[in-house]
Amino acid sequence: MTSSDTAQTPQTITMFGADWCRDCRRTKSQLDGLGIAYTYVDLEADPAAADVAREISGRTNIPVVVYPDASHHVEPSNADVEAKLRELSLI
Repeated sequence: MTSSDTAQTPQTITMFGADWCRDCRRTKSQLDGLGIAYTYVDLEADPAAADVAREISGRTNIPVVVYPDASHHVEPSNADVEAKLRELSLI
């Protein structure tokens, strides 16, 4: 599977993460708190998806958050996520 196989609809955010990852839990909590709809890809439940996340980011760090404009963040701060959501008029 390549990153182009990950379907992105105009308002889709995809987050690749794992429950053991503190940054993943923080970002997931932030998106939930803001009421942002997103697709969560659990890398523990779907280990093959780690290859997709690595193809997107070029790194093995998580979370990887992919935005509707096909840009992405790796291990973003809450401020990074909020700024991007505002840029895309999602909040």
